[in-house]
Amino acid sequence: MSPLPGPAGIRDEVMDAAYALGWTVVRKMPERAARLAFTGLADRTWHQHGGGVRQLERNLCRVLGKDAVDDEVRVLSKKVLRSYFRYWLEVFRLPEYDRDRIVGRMRVTGHEKLFATLDSGRGAILALPHMGNYEQAGAWLVHSGYPFTTVAERLKPESLFDRFVEFRESLGMEVLPHKGASAFGRLAQRLRAGRPVCLVVDRDLTDSGVDVEFFGQTARMPAVSAALAVQTSAALFPVTLWYEGEYWGARVHEEIPVPDGGGRQEKIRAMTQELASAFQEGIAAHPEDWHMLQKVWVADLPGAAR
Repeated sequence: MSPLPGPAGIRDEVMDAAYALGWTVVRKMPERAARLAFTGLADRTWHQHGGGVRQLERNLCRVLGKDAVDDEVRVLSKKVLRSYFRYWLEVFRLPEYDRDRIVGRMRVTGHEKLFATLDSGRGAILALPHMGNYEQAGAWLVHSGYPFTTVAERLKPESLFDRFVEFRESLGMEVLPHKGASAFGRLAQRLRAGRPVCLVVDRDLTDSGVDVEFFGQTARMPAVSAALAVQTSAALFPVTLWYEGEYWGARVHEEIPVPDGGGRQEKIRAMTQELASAFQEGIAAHPEDWHMLQKVWVADLPGAAR
C-alpha cells in the first residue's frame, strides 16, 4: 500500500513524523473521535481533487463501464476515499485490537479450502488486490494459526519503511523487502516448507508485469504469484476484501490451478489472467473498497512504459 496522499514536495522527514504520530497519538485516541477525524480528512482530500483522486476516478470509470467521470463516479470516489482513510485509521490502531475483535468481526467465506491445503503440508499463495483492510486480514490469518510471509514495498525515508516492517512483524507476519530475485527465492522456500505467502498484486511495481484483460481493457499486473505457483506447485488462491459496517468481509476464491499444457511463460500469463478475473469479480461487487489511486491500465501509462 502506498503512503497517505500528501502535498507535493513534502519532506521525507515530515512524512515519517506524520506516520510516527499515527502510531502513537491516533493509536490511543478515543475511537469515535478518531473515526470522525479520518472521515473529515477523507472528505477534504476528495474535495481537493488532486492527482490521486483524479486517477481513482479514471479507474472507477473502467469499473463502471463509463467513458467519462460523472456524478455517479464522483459519489463513488468519495466513498472510496472514506474507505481508504478507514484503512489507514485501522492501520494505526490495529496494534490495540485484541484477538476477539480481530477474529470475531471477520466475515470470511471459502477459507476452509485454504486451511485444508495448509494442513496437508502444501504451501499456499494468497493473492490480493488493494481492497478493504488486508493488514487486518493478515492479523486474522495469524490468529487463526497460520503465520505467513509477505513482502514490503521500499518507502522513503528508510525509517518509514522500518516503521511499516515493525508494524507488520508486531502482528505476527514475516516481512521481506521487495528485492526482486532475492525475495522471490525466499518466498519459494517458505512455500516449499508448506507455509502461506500473502501478496498484494493488482499493481505492477516492476518491469516484468503481465498484460491482462481487466474490465474490458488491457491492464498490467505482477506475474509473481503465478510464477511462484508454477515454480513450487503451491496453491494459488485469489482473495478479495471489503467492509461490512463495523465488520470486515473477505472471500477466498477457488484455487487457480497450473495449466497442464504450454511453456512456463504461457502458464504464468494464463494464471495471471485468471487472477485478474477473480479480482474483477470482487471489485465489481465492492467498488467502494478498492483503494486504487495509481495507474493500472496500460492506456494510462507513459508511451515508453506501454
